[in-house]
Amino acid sequence: MRFDTKLIHAAQPPDPLTGAVNVPIYLSSTFAQDAPNRNKGYVYSRSANPTRTVLESALAALEEGSVGLAFSSGLGAMTTLLAAVPSGARVVADTDLYGGSWRLLEHHRRTYGVRTDYVDFTDLAAVRAAVGASPAPTLVYGESPTNPLLRVVDLAALAGIAHSRRAAFVVDNTFATPALQRPLPLGADVVLHSTTKYLGGHSDVIGGALVVRAKARGERLRWLQNALGAVPSPFDSFLVLRGLHTLGVRMRAHAEGALAVADALAGSRKVVRVLYPGLDSHPQHALAARQMSGYGGMLSVDLRGGMPGVRRFLRSLRVFTLAESLGGVESLVDHPASMTHASVPRAEREAHGVTDGLVRLSCGIEDPADLAEDVTTALRRI
Repeated sequence: MRFDTKLIHAAQPPDPLTGAVNVPIYLSSTFAQDAPNRNKGYVYSRSANPTRTVLESALAALEEGSVGLAFSSGLGAMTTLLAAVPSGARVVADTDLYGGSWRLLEHHRRTYGVRTDYVDFTDLAAVRAAVGASPAPTLVYGESPTNPLLRVVDLAALAGIAHSRRAAFVVDNTFATPALQRPLPLGADVVLHSTTKYLGGHSDVIGGALVVRAKARGERLRWLQNALGAVPSPFDSFLVLRGLHTLGVRMRAHAEGALAVADALAGSRKVVRVLYPGLDSHPQHALAARQMSGYGGMLSVDLRGGMPGVRRFLRSLRVFTLAESLGGVESLVDHPASMTHASVPRAEREAHGVTDGLVRLSCGIEDPADLAEDVTTALRRI
């Protein structure tokens, strides 16, 4: 099946009992057993639930992995992933990460002695040096495109570098989704998602996922999923499944709106730079064109005028709503330095390019002309 067909049919046949074309929501915490440890595959909904099973199987099919695991949030997925990293181990991570991911890595450093070395993943020589240092890392962890600077990294090359030291390469694929990019066939070992974002797609559910290439690693993480218990409810699993059905058409609409907004911003003298992989001016545009099938709905813009200019810009928007999160059908705007990345110390985030003038835009599926007009009008107020 082609991708848009998989979104609707992969692991989702009509219910064999009733013929229901939508997956039933199994709101049961426990399941009857024929005898001790003799059951129909389900015992307790923390361990497995039929609605969640369908979601996990669908995610594995879409990302071309062997095991899919659903969680109560993206950070719940990352917590479970890091629980497999032994105390005292080393992680190599990109300098440009979601603030919550950075915060969790720093927690593991302080609490469990798991050291994280941060390096710019667009600099492959620097990555080779970091991965080649002793001790060998357990994980190499990054995003592509990154949050919030929209850098695109060479996934196949990074997988090769990680595997040269027997490290697992993990990619947060939240921004691209499997509709635009599939890291596992490019060599990644684990893909992470905040399903809250594009996979759910309607700003009405919190969730996360891991999709794993090798079955043995997937089963180890499944054991940790059950042991830690950060699992989604059956209803939340249903909401993400419902969102998957329209992922293909939504991602095309998101990208159309983002390109219109990027073009409108790029022509203004009140803008320092526009960060969108779909623009020829983007430093990794050629890599994005080769590695992805589209450029997505996220972009960031550096505005002139510092915080006063940013505040005027944000106050003047009418279609974009000031709120954290991204990937919903409605357009959202975020100020990373004071919102999603506020936990990162100022000196560190500014050194990486997350300045007070940076604004992140999640373009929804509204008319692209309205989105472009909204940001153009707001720019006039700076």
